[in-house]
Amino acid sequence: MNTANNNSNNHVPTMAEMAAKGEQPDILFWVGCAGSYDQRYQKVTKALASILIELNISFAVLGTEETCTGDPARRAGNEFLYQMQAVANIQVLDGYQIKKIITACPHCFNTLKNEYPELGGSYEVIHHSTFLQQLIDEGRITLKEGGSFKGKKITYHDSCYLGRANGIYEAPRKVLEALDTELIEMKRCGTNGLCCGAGGAQMFKEQERGNKAINIERTEEALATEASIIASACPFCMTMLTDGIKSKEKEDEVKVMDLAELIAQDKGL
Repeated sequence: MNTANNNSNNHVPTMAEMAAKGEQPDILFWVGCAGSYDQRYQKVTKALASILIELNISFAVLGTEETCTGDPARRAGNEFLYQMQAVANIQVLDGYQIKKIITACPHCFNTLKNEYPELGGSYEVIHHSTFLQQLIDEGRITLKEGGSFKGKKITYHDSCYLGRANGIYEAPRKVLEALDTELIEMKRCGTNGLCCGAGGAQMFKEQERGNKAINIERTEEALATEASIIASACPFCMTMLTDGIKSKEKEDEVKVMDLAELIAQDKGL
């Protein structure tokens, strides 16, 4: 295994570049569509990459060889398109003999971990909230006493694909505890958490008629905690909650931030 840093100039290598040198990284960082193309979530990608580089963790990305996992297609009912996308990705992953994948997107995580094995793609897949918690527990991420978030009120929004679908509730909260923040839970949290409104491919369609948009309902619950930061671990959730905060004209008072951004900021990366 190559354990050297990924380059002094913070260059993130692609699998193709590493393969050309005859090297194999310890981890593939699956960036995902949001992490690649969404301007806001690109900051999360950079934050997570900066943490990996700082800790000298050997990793690479697929770059242009990475395509959508097929999750939105499957949730929207297009099973044929999902299988086309999944099989193409599995061929690329197996071609590079990928064993371990980390990703910051719960939708990518759930699909790669739980649904690709049906099509022959079996990998160790870890969501970045769990990975960050492991690094903190191992003492590899050390957060300074009285860091930039000490005493700040933070609330955490559970992603459906992390929580309900995969039972990951503790890891993100342990990461927030390590930041020395005051975690204030929303009325509906954990196993009783409320969806942001974007899951199941709802992100890509017009909302249906009703009395109130789900993301507004969830934003109101977050604002009721009087937290200055809403912590998130999913690109869909981040978009929906950010839109909710804007609709309430609270952008100056309340920030929506990913766990990786919080860690990177606290460490000055």
